[in-house]
Amino acid sequence: MSAWREVKEVQEVKQVEEKSGGVAAFLDLDGTLVAGPSLERRLFWRLRYRGAIPLKNYFFWLWEAARLAPRGIGEILRANKMYLRGLAADRIEARGLMPGTSFLGDGVSRVVWHAGQGHVIVLVSGTLEPLAGEVARSLEAELAARGLFVAIRVCATRLEETEGRWTGRIVGNAMSGEAKARAVKKVALEMKLDLESCYAYGDSAGDRWMLEAVGRPVAVNPREELARLAGMRGWATLHWREPENGTQGHRGRGVSAGKGEAGFQTHAAEQSRGSAGNSR
Repeated sequence: MSAWREVKEVQEVKQVEEKSGGVAAFLDLDGTLVAGPSLERRLFWRLRYRGAIPLKNYFFWLWEAARLAPRGIGEILRANKMYLRGLAADRIEARGLMPGTSFLGDGVSRVVWHAGQGHVIVLVSGTLEPLAGEVARSLEAELAARGLFVAIRVCATRLEETEGRWTGRIVGNAMSGEAKARAVKKVALEMKLDLESCYAYGDSAGDRWMLEAVGRPVAVNPREELARLAGMRGWATLHWREPENGTQGHRGRGVSAGKGEAGFQTHAAEQSRGSAGNSR
């Protein structure tokens, strides 16, 4: 009988581990985890200030904008990257032209909590893939400093390359709107995630499809349209504070009642116990 109990206990532990391993946190970047202005805007400003954008690229950008105009201003902003035409990604990184990352401290704390729970961390952003990759590496360093060694996945807008240089066009669709939901579902399928147990964080109405794809959606510092939608759907809302200056994140605040509330209450209780134990 004892042997049967041992087998049953092993099976139960395995089921719990499988369930825990099937959870992910999908996070938008600009305005959600990273403070504004946007990462791409900061890249453009830095390249322009350093004189790294050839004059002809501005004309290429105008030509491409005219071509995309029938699809609307949104498509021009998402798909027209002609200011990067002919630039080599490795040279930009080597010359230190990548913009720095200003994380929202509460956002970092939230990622730390997810990593501590063994959740998969996935960045899902409309920004350029090289920029999102830099953010992922910075986050991995933040987590490593806390003794958490995690490989962060990235789903972002891919730039077309020819012979190691950007063409100014993107590959496929920009990682925006419904494309985010498709990316989330693809990752879930590849990693055998339970979407109903997963979290997603976004700040704008363009993130609604990603939020709808999971069981624990969270509106972070939501803009008016998303705030209204979150209220209607009963989604949780978080208000994350200004960029952290040090390596230690700050606790989250302003969690409204909504879907996934129990998980946030558990997180708050754990943080409270940790604060008492560490006296910080």
